[in-house]
This record gives sequence, structure tokens and C-alpha cells, in this order.
Amino acid sequence: MTQSPPSDLEPLSRVQVLSVMAFTAVLLLTIAKVWQYWGQIRLLPLRFVAVDFLWSLGLALLIVLASGVIYRLWPAYRQSADRYLELVLTPLTWPDLLWLGLLPGLSEELLFRGVMLPALGLNLAAVLLAGLVFGVLHLSSPNQWPYVVWATVVGVALGYGALASGNLLVPVVAHICTNWISSALWKSQRRA
Repeated sequence: MTQSPPSDLEPLSRVQVLSVMAFTAVLLLTIAKVWQYWGQIRLLPLRFVAVDFLWSLGLALLIVLASGVIYRLWPAYRQSADRYLELVLTPLTWPDLLWLGLLPGLSEELLFRGVMLPALGLNLAAVLLAGLVFGVLHLSSPNQWPYVVWATVVGVALGYGALASGNLLVPVVAHICTNWISSALWKSQRRA
């Protein structure tokens, strides 16, 4: 079992983590729908295309592999990621990981890639700005900046996947699978 670093955040219960995830998902979905309505934004389409689905799985694996490399090479990221994941994952049961994939994967992608990208112009600048805002959303405390840097990189990758494919399916599936795989790996490595 890997020893977890001391956390500057209070531990949360399972109910608290699930409640925060649900509340955040509803809040982000509401912001997305209000922004879409008032901004008269045409949502990036979500359609099942086999090639796009395969690209999203490849993107998820690339993100998980890159995260693993960065985790091993960058001690500040490793400590930051462990703190964040310990806070979120420790109280959750294995079936709860389903929600950890679906709730953020759907709500965050609808807002950041489905609405924000088209609102900002569906270009590289929009991908970078949406990625930065996505990264900042993952800031749980001031010393979590390495995790924010990584989340920003992931947000840019997901945004580029959406931009290149024109399909919201790519970042949604990649985000959900990334959350499932990385949380399962982290949780399994900390089993007694």
C-alpha cells in the first residue's frame, strides 16, 4: 500500500463526495443550458460515429498513459494528484466510480466543449481558453497548482478532440473513460 501525503483539506464522507459531484454536475449543466439559451449558441453535436468513438478511446488511453508518466517524473504533480484523488476517491466504493465517470464527464464536457467552444469561436484560441478554465475548475486548494496544470493540458486535449472531430462524443467518452481508468488504477494501487 502506498502511503498518502498529508492533506491540507478535511476528509470528506462518501455522501459528501457524491453530493458535491451531483451538485456540481447540476450546476455545470444549468450554466451550460442558460449560456446556450441566452447566448443563442448552437451546441456542438453529439452523435455516435464509430471512428469518433474509437478516437475517444484512444484519447482516453493517451491521457491515462501521459498522466502515469508525469506522475512518475514530476514529484509536485504526484503529490498534488494524490491529495486530490485521496480526497475524492478514498471514501468512494467501487460502484461509485461509475458516477465519478459519468457526472463530470457529461456535465463538464457539455459546458466546456459543447457550449464554451462554439461560444468562443471553435478555434485554437477557444480550445486553449476553455482548457484553462477547465483546469482552474480542478483547483481544490492553492497548493494544488500542479494538478491544475495537468487538468488544463487534459482540457486542451479534450477540446482539440472536439474541434478536430466536430463531435462532442469524442471528449465525453474520453473524459468518462479517463476518469474510470485513472480512478480504478489509483484505487487499486492503494488497496491493503
